[in-house]
Amino acid sequence: MDDLLIRGGEVIDGTGAAARRADVAVSGGRIVTIGDCAGREAITVIDASGQVVAPGFIDIHTHSDFTLPLNPQAESKIRQGVTTEVVGNCGYSTAPVLPGQADKLKDFLAAGAPWLSFRETSFADYMDTFPQTSVNTVMQVGHATLRLMTMGMEDRAPTAQELSRMESLLEEALDAGALGMSCGLFTAPGNYADFDELASLARVLKQRGATYASHIRDEANHVLEAIDEAISVGETTGVRVQIAHIKLSGLDNWGRTEELLGRIGAAKERGVDVHCDQYPYTAGTNPLRNLLPLWVQAGGIEAMLERLVDPQAIERMREDIQRDGLTNFGRVASWDAVRIAISPNQPEIAGHTIEEVALERECDPLTAACEVLAADQGHTRIVVTSMSEDDVQAILRSPMVMIGSDGNSLAIHGITSQGRPHPRFYGTFARVLGHYVRDLGILSLRRRSLRPISLHCRDQPSAQPAAPVGPGRWDRGHAGAAGGPSSHRAYEGGYPARRINQFRPGSVLGRRADRHLSQPA
Repeated sequence: MDDLLIRGGEVIDGTGAAARRADVAVSGGRIVTIGDCAGREAITVIDASGQVVAPGFIDIHTHSDFTLPLNPQAESKIRQGVTTEVVGNCGYSTAPVLPGQADKLKDFLAAGAPWLSFRETSFADYMDTFPQTSVNTVMQVGHATLRLMTMGMEDRAPTAQELSRMESLLEEALDAGALGMSCGLFTAPGNYADFDELASLARVLKQRGATYASHIRDEANHVLEAIDEAISVGETTGVRVQIAHIKLSGLDNWGRTEELLGRIGAAKERGVDVHCDQYPYTAGTNPLRNLLPLWVQAGGIEAMLERLVDPQAIERMREDIQRDGLTNFGRVASWDAVRIAISPNQPEIAGHTIEEVALERECDPLTAACEVLAADQGHTRIVVTSMSEDDVQAILRSPMVMIGSDGNSLAIHGITSQGRPHPRFYGTFARVLGHYVRDLGILSLRRRSLRPISLHCRDQPSAQPAAPVGPGRWDRGHAGAAGGPSSHRAYEGGYPARRINQFRPGSVLGRRADRHLSQPA
């Protein structure tokens, strides 16, 4: 007798094959049969008539390592059909934490992980003690974390000894099971790294068969140069490169998708192992401090807080922003495009734009932004609308692009329900299936279901016999119905059941059965 039998669904198995009506039988945590299972019996039988059955989605770019310890049930992802999350992105990881450095890392990550506690830990101990969760996890170690542990927020190249220390910490993380290293070159301290530093660490990754994931140095006015840098890391060292949340941000950069994707396509033709992912929205989210000129954060949080109340520093910021736009996001129509998502010390302003706050306080928007940031000790988080829907769709159509939410696992209750987060946290995969596949028809369901399982890791969960179980089912007509781009805290509709290993969420999410997926042997 099988453990689970899913009958009569339209199976899209993730290999690119055409959809077919079939049953799926599962035993011992693995798919054993796809086909006609009329003569089989199972402990649990699900009628999937009129619904699609497919592998659980891999969310290839997330920051759920900030929230899974607080919300291990991962409702916002499970309810979209996500069964695996790749965490530790954009140079940020919550380990390793060297002796005496826990407060430094907590302060550094507070805008993204405001409710998380930090302790001294090796990467191996971190993985061993990571809680059991409702999703499988793929861990990465963050370059910014390695740099912070080694040389703080210093704006300089590492000494030979410091570089060797970062390489050793990286090797320890890889030995512990990290898939690779991520970097965030758009803000301090990651942006202090030069090409030689990145290439040295990438060579360690290549030797271990690990990956290099990059939030590139600029996604706005210098996006093409930043893409070239990421490609050069791969071309120079041979490491596999993942370019994170590819986009064209800022009014001055809209309409350049052909050139953007052409750079990546040309590199692939030259044999560079380069890939990319995208979240399907015109707005991004970041700590508010990262929108200010890079020099504002030089020297760390305390130095930044002094600049936020210094009239001369504010005037210098104003001149830089008028000339260059917002750091990493480029020129936007106005500060009305910047909305506060989380304000730890001023929760009443969450959901309001900087323009609205300035009007209320009777000051100019930049002054209001500095006041908000200072009151939150640098930990304010915002949502900024800076992209063109035409560009979003053009990038989404490319077969080179995978889907990643760049969001955390949240819930509409409890500690992670606070603030007004970006809608991608709750709706990325439902938006693709509901809006772009079903409503606009710019992607086929078969092609969409293939993309999220292209992750290069052991035990890749495609819906094939002997594959680890992770199938989900959804209703074509209702996927994405519960939320959309303007919905901040709402679970998406159309996903009546998913299974992750032996976990099936229902009205009460209880049992958890995750696995850490590691790099290939």
